Amino acid sequence: MLSGLVVESEITRFVEEIEKLERGEITPEEFQRFRLENGIYGVRGTTDMQMVRVKLPLGILNSEQLEALAQLAEEFTPKKIGHVTTRQDFQFHEVKRKQIPDVLKLLATAGMTTREACGNTVRNVTTCPYAGISANEFFDVTPYAEAAVNFFLRNPLAQNLPRKFKIAFEGCIEDHAKTAIHDFGAVAAVREQNGKMEKGFRLYIGGGLGTAPRCAELLEPFTPVDLLLPTAEAIIRIFDRLGERKERNRARIKFLIQKMGSEDFKALVLAERKTVLGTASGLANFRIQEAEEKAPSKVEKGKDFSADPEFEHWKATNLFPQKQKGYFAVHVRCPLGDLNVPQMKGVAQIARQYAEGRMRTTIAQNLLIRWVHESALGSVYDGLKKIGLAAAGAEHFIDITRCPGADTCNIAVTKSRGLASELDKLFQNGLRQISDLKDTTIKISGCPNSCGQHHIATIGFFGSARNIEGHAVPHYQMMLGGSAAEGKAVFGKNILKIPASKVPAAVKKLLTVYREKRAGENEGLEAFINRTGAEAIKAALQEFTVLQNYAADPKAFMDWGDDAEFHLKAGKGECAV
Repeated sequence: MLSGLVVESEITRFVEEIEKLERGEITPEEFQRFRLENGIYGVRGTTDMQMVRVKLPLGILNSEQLEALAQLAEEFTPKKIGHVTTRQDFQFHEVKRKQIPDVLKLLATAGMTTREACGNTVRNVTTCPYAGISANEFFDVTPYAEAAVNFFLRNPLAQNLPRKFKIAFEGCIEDHAKTAIHDFGAVAAVREQNGKMEKGFRLYIGGGLGTAPRCAELLEPFTPVDLLLPTAEAIIRIFDRLGERKERNRARIKFLIQKMGSEDFKALVLAERKTVLGTASGLANFRIQEAEEKAPSKVEKGKDFSADPEFEHWKATNLFPQKQKGYFAVHVRCPLGDLNVPQMKGVAQIARQYAEGRMRTTIAQNLLIRWVHESALGSVYDGLKKIGLAAAGAEHFIDITRCPGADTCNIAVTKSRGLASELDKLFQNGLRQISDLKDTTIKISGCPNSCGQHHIATIGFFGSARNIEGHAVPHYQMMLGGSAAEGKAVFGKNILKIPASKVPAAVKKLLTVYREKRAGENEGLEAFINRTGAEAIKAALQEFTVLQNYAADPKAFMDWGDDAEFHLKAGKGECAV
């Protein structure tokens, strides 16, 4: 890690760049590129408000850091909310530009940074949240993922890539990290070599979502652990050298692989790796230190029960049994990925009391408190109940993923947050009995770019608009049957484009038909969708594509969360800058 002097100099430079902008010495476009590299986005409809994206490598978080994030929300944001992202980051919206240096100072005191959380860089490295505690893992990938973070963060090699580059690590049999949709995915593997077990990875390259989704391809069947970083560096070097820099919509590495051909690209990577190894490239003294995570020792004694009637339901859906006997990881379901200040402070205190502050964020936009002993589960539940975070169903069907949408994002068409809130109500009113379905998801994006990962959802939506009777009307494209596993991403099929106001009713109809016509209670929603077929489902939902005339029902022409007529205001996305 870099010294405090380096971080301090970065903050000082941020102050200087703001002053240059205000004096007219640099253009807004020049400042934009600088702030993006430092994890600061613009906010829709403003010129001096920013979105701050805090990098949490591997999703690792402790109580002191969560309290610092709560302080950030409390002191610098009007809505006093933090948002957990699908890349295990935290985001904060509508921070005044002049306050950004103070925000960066606060984060630095807690060992956090926004550096390279945006821009054409190696983004936050994500990892299976169960790394080190899962009985189904080949080995703990944490130290290897941390090595990748430390190598690429602030590395000149990764400061001006053709486009963003996303890395994910997985150690389990199940692919919780969704490596198939990443530019670079590393899945733990072992093999016997000369009578000894050797650790390595199956490395996947060229995956991604966006408007042209693509499944990652296997680079080679086994990459020894000591070749992990040299291989990653070789891929980055090739991408930097040959990637598209003019047509930004085709600048991700997946397009370079398509252009070159998979086999030619793989051969080039293996040749480049020899060059990396031959020149050391800064890795001559780089060593990955493995260490088994120990059980916490400084914890309070709790109780294993709660009088609340929902306690058993919560235990059934929100607990992950660790391979360490007697310990559980507790999923804290964050409504729509959001946490308010009291909730952040409350979770931090609960984690400190009963788990030594050990937490991770998840790509399902939740928090995971790890190392909770079974004797304290009742106390943890009661504590979460007091702050409104004891809802069951974490990582289940009811747990809806969504991007921030048009509330803050420059390129979003629709308000995905509002739709997610309405769909959540369905599970509280009439659909509760299927709310706990596993391996079944609803994911929502406010535009086609898939920040909400709608392509790999059982039921996915992305925002769009249509003109009806001279009025712009918010719509959602419904996609069905998506999923992701190691080496296999199934992208949902387009079914219907539905007015935003009609989407909850359409989802209710789909799920009602599913409950009535599924082939027994063991048939999951994805299997039902595949068996029933797109055309039959489309016919069943066709009624929800039609609106009455505007005069008869003007609210039907509005977006969820709006109290006025919808207007299409999508601008240029900063991810493509």
